[in-house]
Amino acid sequence: MPSRSSDAIASPPPDAGDRRDFFRIEDHIGLELRQIVGRAEEGDRSFNGDHLGSLRAELKRLDQDVRAQLATLAERDRLLASLIKSLNGKLDILALIMAFEQNPLQPEDWQDVTLSEGGVAFCCEHNAWREGDLLAVRMTLPPELFQAQAVARVIHIVGDATGSARVHTEFTDIHDSDRQQIAKHVMRWQIRQRQKG
Repeated sequence: MPSRSSDAIASPPPDAGDRRDFFRIEDHIGLELRQIVGRAEEGDRSFNGDHLGSLRAELKRLDQDVRAQLATLAERDRLLASLIKSLNGKLDILALIMAFEQNPLQPEDWQDVTLSEGGVAFCCEHNAWREGDLLAVRMTLPPELFQAQAVARVIHIVGDATGSARVHTEFTDIHDSDRQQIAKHVMRWQIRQRQKG
């Protein structure tokens, strides 16, 4: 069983016990944040304001269709199912690369964070956010460039003498597919760390 990384979330609030069930990693990811004013449902639209939103939704639907058919195909022809699964994965990666090249992150969007399936902690200016704020969060997870999205609530802020702060959040609304992407990313990160050691 993999060991838990050291928990870099300093002085967590007293009700944080259930979030400790998740593995945490220290990573360098693309992090985009937008404050949500109003209902949490607005978080779904924070990063989807471009003209490609409907095409992305159709691509996701087709991908789900392929995955559903693969299970049936695997019962009859494992080799063909394996090949189609590999091709589908290759198309997924190609689509991510194309999307990323169309809208690349700026250098300041890449940050050192503490990441788990339950939330993300990051540094920012001391007064940028307040406890209780709702944030739309989009995380670009290298090297695969998966982009997971969630709505997160600021639960704790730790300031320092330099005027910056460590902001701790928990995901309050996240699709299962995005949570699974984060879980896979955490697992792959742990495997890479063991291979380095």
